[in-house]
Amino acid sequence: MTILCVRFQLPPMHEAALPGLLGLLEEFTPVVEALPPDTALADLRGAERYFGRSAVELASVIRVRALAHHGVDCAIGAGPGPMLARVALRSARPGVTCVVPEGGEREFLAGRPVAVLPGVGAATARTLGEYGLDTLGLVAAAPLSTLQRLVGARTGRELHEKANGVDRGRVVPNAVSRSLAAERPFDRDELDPDRHRRALLSAAEEIGARLRAVEKVCRTLTLTVRYADRSSTTRTRTLAEPTAHSAALAKAAYGLYDALGLQRARVRALALRAEGLAPAEQASHQLTFDPADEKARRIEEVADRARAKFGPRAVMPGTLAA
Repeated sequence: MTILCVRFQLPPMHEAALPGLLGLLEEFTPVVEALPPDTALADLRGAERYFGRSAVELASVIRVRALAHHGVDCAIGAGPGPMLARVALRSARPGVTCVVPEGGEREFLAGRPVAVLPGVGAATARTLGEYGLDTLGLVAAAPLSTLQRLVGARTGRELHEKANGVDRGRVVPNAVSRSLAAERPFDRDELDPDRHRRALLSAAEEIGARLRAVEKVCRTLTLTVRYADRSSTTRTRTLAEPTAHSAALAKAAYGLYDALGLQRARVRALALRAEGLAPAEQASHQLTFDPADEKARRIEEVADRARAKFGPRAVMPGTLAA
């Protein structure tokens, strides 16, 4: 086992601790890929040789150090590749490392639902389920030509390989600092869509203000909805143009939320993440000649000056809405 997928058990509003936890992983290997808000992949091939320990043994050391230095427990999945490690993580619990046995990848996957594979969405899983292919074992046994007719040539080929335990993925080192996040937990499980939207507006305004403070714009926005049963849904949208304008971020957040079609969902927390950050001076802005938009931008400038002079709480997120 050479790849670990580590999910840190971060409490709400503590996502800022992730960079420090990534630093812990980087003590063992420089090949670390952040999967915000609370997960990371680590390729330990070099570490196994250097420390003379297996990846599973190193996982125990990582868990102990995370608890000792950060007070954070973690669940860990281990496998020959990143896809298999991520699937293993779904069966892991804090304090326990779930391992995909080398040579037994297909057997490990066989009884699991198709939707556990990274990249397989609800639509693909539903299409396969309509034809009785609701587990990875059945998908692995199905003829490749059948899968390609159902979900397309490329997707069918990739699905067939993954269901048979073929993992061609690799860990791509990245930097969590290339993104900004804002989370809005609720005091109790919240069913009211209006309160959900107000929380999204507040988060979008916070991210916009933080982007403008560091003179950055973002290219993509990711929404994560966490539910009462501890499950979550994540959706990402590429923006029409890179921006730090709070109104544009809020509009994109509303679009992501509406696309989920939540029906009386018991929501525990909402989180927005701005990714693909770039210098604001390199971004272009399409003029709209919209008086309301121009007014909103002028208000943002005033609010930003107030924050710079009196501190971040001078204008509380969510108070700029008309």
